[in-house]
Amino acid sequence: MPAIDARLLEILACPEDKGPLLLVDPQTLYNPRLRRAYRIDDGIPVLLVDESRRVDEAEHAELIEKSEGDAAG
Repeated sequence: MPAIDARLLEILACPEDKGPLLLVDPQTLYNPRLRRAYRIDDGIPVLLVDESRRVDEAEHAELIEKSEGDAAG
């Protein structure tokens, strides 16, 4: 099953700051501005702030690298 359709990704926004999200893998959307990761369950983004998780500095760098790698490939 494809992770998230590119058109859907264009319109998805972080529920907290209303900004764009990065798709870092088939199970994770990421907001680098607030350092919040949102899970994707069975292809459905769970965009609830209470269900998101905070990301530390090391994981932030890893998620940014993964998202840039996916965009390039």
